[in-house]
Amino acid sequence: MYKKFMTQLFLYNMVLLAGWFSVVGIQTNRLASTQAFKVSLEENEPELKTDRFSGRPRQATSGQRVVAYTVMEKEYKYSLSQNDYEALLRIVQAEAGNEDEEGKMLVAGVVLNRVNSSKFPDTVCEVVMQHENGVYQFSPVANGTYQKVKVSQETVAAVERVLKGEDLTRGALYFAARKSANPEKMKWFDRALTKLLEHGGHEFFTNG
Repeated sequence: MYKKFMTQLFLYNMVLLAGWFSVVGIQTNRLASTQAFKVSLEENEPELKTDRFSGRPRQATSGQRVVAYTVMEKEYKYSLSQNDYEALLRIVQAEAGNEDEEGKMLVAGVVLNRVNSSKFPDTVCEVVMQHENGVYQFSPVANGTYQKVKVSQETVAAVERVLKGEDLTRGALYFAARKSANPEKMKWFDRALTKLLEHGGHEFFTNG
């Protein structure tokens, strides 16, 4: 009786053990057939950081090489002393205060053309103050307007453009406002000089 019981218990345990190995085998096979890892391919465009002021891309976060650039400021063609600079601003304001920026640039250009010409003095101050027989070359100097003017920001901008090399004068050495000029003086302009252009209220001339 005892031997029969032990035999049945042994057989029962063998059945359980076989079932357990079967389950483990199934799970092992399932794990073996499972994909070890999943590869996800994505095409990512390099993200560009944007400059806060200009709104232009300035740096790539993907590690790509970015070439930095610098905007070069235009250099000055003319180098003036403080006194010459102030004299140029004042004469432009006095002569062309009611003109547009190009009209102011033309007057400034004529003054600088005279500085560069062997027919006139060598500095802006000397050109502006030049006179013969008590007659000044520029009427605002004679009537005191030159000393009283308040220079505008537009005049400063116009003069700066000329000092950096912008020349609209075509080589003019003279200018006159025909409507307000002395008629005899204008006769000399028309007879002795060559008219180059007209802008606003001024006509511009060079030697004939």
